Amino acid sequence: MNSCASPTPTTLYPALVNVRPTLAELSPAVTPLSVPAGTILFSENTPCQGFPLVLTGEVKVSRSSGDGRSLELYRVVPGELCLVSSACLFRTQPLSAHGITTKASTVLLVAPDIFKRWLETAAFRDEVLGLFAERMADLTSLIDAVAFHKLDRRLAAALLGHGQLLAITHQTLADELGTVREIVTRLLRRFEREGWVALGREQIQITNSAALRELSATLAT
Repeated sequence: MNSCASPTPTTLYPALVNVRPTLAELSPAVTPLSVPAGTILFSENTPCQGFPLVLTGEVKVSRSSGDGRSLELYRVVPGELCLVSSACLFRTQPLSAHGITTKASTVLLVAPDIFKRWLETAAFRDEVLGLFAERMADLTSLIDAVAFHKLDRRLAAALLGHGQLLAITHQTLADELGTVREIVTRLLRRFEREGWVALGREQIQITNSAALRELSATLAT
């Protein structure tokens, strides 16, 4: 890792304006680092070495399974915070996931003791807690998608057999399928991009029933 020029951290993270010690006071001990794509910033089941602030680029945070598979949890872009890192520092526990850059990135790594001192500043603490709320909503949707991995097929089946025009809301479909509206909307938009349906206000027009039937037929496989 090499130090490099980077955007002003306080521009991306306004709450840093009020923290003590300030970034200026910490310099040069805390300096933005340039890392190439594919760099592992932190690893699963290891102590957290610091709190990463992404200034440029992107970091993919994933969790590994015992059989070597990996599930992406979320991505951190400039101006966002890493839930796994903050949770680890809150509880002083090993990291529950790993982070790797997807492109050349600039990262500011804040030492754990500094992060804890910054939490004494209300604006920074509120920003971190706000992150928890946002990321938990994302992870809830992810868990739902994983738990109902055949949901696209079930949705296709639910759309068939009611004629070419369905007067139904996304929420009603979500209730019928036992999921959340956001996931149904995401799948319907995918169906629309494929040319299978046309979406309107509280209505869905079937434009390719054969494709929906083919997808729903895989439910039995």
